[in-house]
Amino acid sequence: MGEALIPDALTTLSAADVGLSRTDLFALLETQMRSRRLDLESRKLAGAGKTFYSIGSSGHEGNAAVARVFRRDDIAFLHYRSGAFLIERAGKLPGTTPLWDMALSFAASSEDPVSGGRHKVIGSAPLCIPPQTSTIASHLPKAVGAAWSIGLSKHQKRDGLLPPDSVAICSFGDASSNHSTAQGAFNAAAWTAYRGLPLPLVFVCEDNGIGISVPTPESWVRANFSQRPGLHYIGGDARDIADAMRAASEAERFARLRRRPVFLHLRTVRLMGHAGSDVEMQYRSREEIEREADQDPLLHTARHALEAGATLDDIRTLYSRISGQVAAVMEQAAQRPRLTTSQQVSAPLAPRPAKRSPERPASPPPTAKPQHMSRAISATLAQEMERDADIIVFGEDVGRKGGVYGATTGLQKQFGISRVFDTLLDEQTILGLAIGAAHNGHLPIPEIQFLAYVHNAEDQIRGEAATLSFFSDAQYANPMVIRIAGLAYQKGFGGHFHNDNAIGVFRDIPGIVLACPSSAAEAVLLLREAIRLAREEKRVVIFLEPIALYNVKDLYQEGDGKMLADLSGDEEPARFGEVVVHPAARERDLTILTYGNGTYFARRCQKRLAENDVAVDVIDLRWLVPLPVEDMLARLDRSKPILIVDECRKSGSPSEEIITHLVEAGIDAPIRRITGDDCFIPLGPAANAVLLQEGDIMAAALDLAGKGR
Repeated sequence: MGEALIPDALTTLSAADVGLSRTDLFALLETQMRSRRLDLESRKLAGAGKTFYSIGSSGHEGNAAVARVFRRDDIAFLHYRSGAFLIERAGKLPGTTPLWDMALSFAASSEDPVSGGRHKVIGSAPLCIPPQTSTIASHLPKAVGAAWSIGLSKHQKRDGLLPPDSVAICSFGDASSNHSTAQGAFNAAAWTAYRGLPLPLVFVCEDNGIGISVPTPESWVRANFSQRPGLHYIGGDARDIADAMRAASEAERFARLRRRPVFLHLRTVRLMGHAGSDVEMQYRSREEIEREADQDPLLHTARHALEAGATLDDIRTLYSRISGQVAAVMEQAAQRPRLTTSQQVSAPLAPRPAKRSPERPASPPPTAKPQHMSRAISATLAQEMERDADIIVFGEDVGRKGGVYGATTGLQKQFGISRVFDTLLDEQTILGLAIGAAHNGHLPIPEIQFLAYVHNAEDQIRGEAATLSFFSDAQYANPMVIRIAGLAYQKGFGGHFHNDNAIGVFRDIPGIVLACPSSAAEAVLLLREAIRLAREEKRVVIFLEPIALYNVKDLYQEGDGKMLADLSGDEEPARFGEVVVHPAARERDLTILTYGNGTYFARRCQKRLAENDVAVDVIDLRWLVPLPVEDMLARLDRSKPILIVDECRKSGSPSEEIITHLVEAGIDAPIRRITGDDCFIPLGPAANAVLLQEGDIMAAALDLAGKGR
């Protein structure tokens, strides 16, 4: 390093102006050098097949200033270029070994203390940094949720996992700030602050001026965020450690004292391309690359150190020592064991017993009168909320209105606005709030108003909620029960956005649970078990409520009340993985496998088939992900025909998997399935043309029993 390489100052600030001594500067420079050398060594070893270099932190080492300013217990959801942040924060906890830990992650070693060798991630449970994978902006909604939950816990006078005076941090790139998910998070944060509600959150935009190969327009980020209502904008230059300290300190003070969101905009540079396989010369000129390299943050920190009295020999010695240290650590980490079996890889997806459920209160049931499904759900939520103060219920219109279908009626009046509340109309925000709140010890029960709306935010389930346990080696979890009103058969209402029978989006997400009740009584039992799974096993549970059955009281004839629920609380629990059998009056001729509205239709057909001398067992699967295969197979007569009644579309529906399990089990009895059509659902009576009907069940059952025409 020669004097010619030391760049000119970017600002008029000196290190002393922001309280940095020569010792402080050397500590920060050491952090930045460690991060840089990890990138360089990882890239070198990746070429030899010893590590798996992906995206490095080079050029972004100014985020060490952010780590230095904020507390160790300020939860941080970090951008993938945050190596220096993690190393600097580790200095706040004696005994940590960030170089070794990060090297193990780069090498995908099973000894990696963050993900257990499942991904190169920036994270640490002891340092309050939940690991993120290669995020674009999907972590921003949960950062909003975590920040919001800090104030919520304080309002509820309960101890959360995050200190009541803590701040949440999330970092991302300039290109990511344009993503719709990011924009939703910014809007939710600003909307919350505009209403005067506490939201101690710092958005850290690390602006290197380019997104992979596409330049960000000059001054676009500042123009976009500096005047946004509800967001306090602070600009700074993270290439210059002094200015980075100034801006980060200002952001920390504002967020912590005023409990309002901050947009911290930090200028950075990107060095060595976007990722390991990226060749910058394909889209940037040599002059542009060199101009960026001349503003290397390590060079600027070295300049400040020289101005504080250090010598070039001091800096060379430090760099040489760190280079040797990192090279040795990386070489050793590359020799450590890796995951080798499917069982090892998937181990974090298994349920982890966390805590026992509190005893159910001995108070009398909410009403002695049997209730239809929507009222039964509301009553069950009330019982569970009385039982467990960690539960919060929220979504669109769930508060004073009590939900579009009355499934949260009376809850806000009973439990208050801090436990039952309305959100803005954004599904990404709703699910992000749930994930973030779970990070703080709440047990969220968010509602998605209609099944079709979940597609606006499915990555919050797939890419965030469901993956957290996997990529943190089960050190983190975000338990919740996501209530979704859905499925079809709403007579004369809705069209495809309110009559949606497509659930394929949930069927390929490892680790989640999908439950679907078929009556009010089943809704009570399944909802209690869903909440238990979230509370005790830290599960992410989808609770799919058939809208068409919300207000159904009778099964066979008017006044029979067989679709209602007795809320006395004496029912046997619905055990996860167990089916329900509605048996025939005599030895069965065939079995119907079904769920949801299909169970309602099949039970009605069961009575009519008996009048035609056909005995049918109806098996209500209840659990659609994972399917209750073992109990399902145990309840079948393998010699008798099987009819699968699947109300969803033919493609991507549970019936595909059900048939596969039946065939793999060696069942050679006749098997048939009837489903809805592969079609969107139209408005009005035309919906019946693409949905299966009772007549379809009758015809198929009679044909399988040998009594068809």
